[in-house]
Amino acid sequence: MRRTRLAALCLVALASLSPAARAQTAAPPQIAFESQPDFLKLPDGLNLGEASGVAVGPNGHVVVFSRGNTTGPAYGAAAAQLLEFDHDGRFVREIGHNLYAWSFAHAIRFDPEGNLWAADKGSDMVIRFDPQGRVTWVFGRKPEAADESAHPLGHPKPPLSPVPGMFRQVTDMAWDSAGNTYISDGYINSRVAKIGSDGQWIGSFGEPGSGPGQFNTLHAIAIDNHDRIYVADRGNGRIQVFNTAGKLLRIITINVPVPPDAPAAIGFKPEAGETGGYGGASATMHPGAPWTLCITPGPVQYIYTSDAYPGRIYKLSLDGKVLGWLGGSGKQLKQFGWIHELACPSENELYVAELLNWRVQKLTLHPR
Repeated sequence: MRRTRLAALCLVALASLSPAARAQTAAPPQIAFESQPDFLKLPDGLNLGEASGVAVGPNGHVVVFSRGNTTGPAYGAAAAQLLEFDHDGRFVREIGHNLYAWSFAHAIRFDPEGNLWAADKGSDMVIRFDPQGRVTWVFGRKPEAADESAHPLGHPKPPLSPVPGMFRQVTDMAWDSAGNTYISDGYINSRVAKIGSDGQWIGSFGEPGSGPGQFNTLHAIAIDNHDRIYVADRGNGRIQVFNTAGKLLRIITINVPVPPDAPAAIGFKPEAGETGGYGGASATMHPGAPWTLCITPGPVQYIYTSDAYPGRIYKLSLDGKVLGWLGGSGKQLKQFGWIHELACPSENELYVAELLNWRVQKLTLHPR
């Protein structure tokens, strides 16, 4: 009798869940995939550094933002180089050679008009290039080298108040259907900045913290066809979704079981039971903590994101259901070392920029 009552209670509880929540009680499937060997054909004498960014343009060309071409002292050296390859991976050109903004590469994206944008974490600047590779817009300002007090940005807690039009360790950018730009400002300011289609500063939303609408390292940002803004709140181990006015719509978390023998790409595995949140331990290295965000063009759109440990890529529906996963940490082909940016020109084609392995992999997915 006791077993019968318990079974009935379980059925009632399951029935109270939404269809998506009930489906998510089952572990999502592993997605089969291939990685094209030696996709990028680098010229003799040219090597990538940490591959922090990758984007695919309207013409199918692949652009890579690399922490290469390093100049300066061992600490505080400039490390940013923007390289373009054709759709077959053949080298085309370098964009912005020795650009004043280059300091520490973070992320790149193409906007709907085909302009290429770059977020440089070291210089606190966002740069827009036209298709010919010319600088057309500049946002933020790099500290002056002539200033006798010039030094790397500190991380005071609580952080100093943000300044309109200025960034502190900026990370990524995305666009809504009206042409407004949203910039994740990122490691220190902990906010999303909004810039109008004319390039004028509109405002920002968000603040440091672990509560709803607060951030702990906004590491990536993307927008779907319904103008919903997805923010990879990496330090809090979640994706937060907003409308264009900055109103929080939902919070997405990823909880897919990790095998006990899953290796870390580098360093120690995160301790079980550690919690994230501003002012405490960060969730950055925890399973499911989003380092990246990419949304496919559609008509049916999907989210791709990735974590550092166990080093997997996850495929999600727009409502946050995990549809499948692939990969794991390592140095071999089809393994990953700290994925820093994803490009997803179609549902089953991904480009993966890795920090630890200094490379970009081109993946073809074969979901069941």
